[in-house]
Amino acid sequence: GVDMFGKRIGFLKFKADVFDRETGRKVPGIVFARGPAVAVLILLESEGETYAVLTEQVRVPVGKLILELPAGMLNDNKGDLVGTAVREVEEETGIHLNLDDMVDLTAFLDPSTGCRVFPSPGGCDEEISLFLYRGNVSKEVITQLQGKETGLREHGELIKVHVASYENLWRMTADAKALMAIALFEMAKKEGLLPPLRS
Repeated sequence: GVDMFGKRIGFLKFKADVFDRETGRKVPGIVFARGPAVAVLILLESEGETYAVLTEQVRVPVGKLILELPAGMLNDNKGDLVGTAVREVEEETGIHLNLDDMVDLTAFLDPSTGCRVFPSPGGCDEEISLFLYRGNVSKEVITQLQGKETGLREHGELIKVHVASYENLWRMTADAKALMAIALFEMAKKEGLLPPLRS
């Protein structure tokens, strides 16, 4: 099956005949191919509190609204991960991020991993680069973001922005991207790998 995004291929579903060389046995090979994607953990400091910026979207495959990190697929051949991340955040939250302040959390992984995360490698080729953005804002900015309606309406994106306490984030979301980003952020912080937060 092929789903087109305009004139380019968006999603592919196919069955591959793959055999293990040592045993000669067939390996399960039903594939949903959607390619690389990015997601951004946005942490905003305000009056001594740290907030995470999430999007709420209806997700048809699971039949519910999901609180997620701003994210999106790479939709060009340039492989511009950071540019795509910044663009997706702006489309989904209205926040314009400075490219220089982005930290690639997946770059801290061992090179043998490809420095990407695979949320469902048993059936999907999707590989995600996870980024971190930290900033200082006024309480007014936090209030303005809460409940803001965004997204590319012409593409069917009906998105609502949520701002949540970072301390509670890991309990509030079932989004694998968010939970992976929290783990990478906490481990990188513990090992002193993060650049200092600019004021």
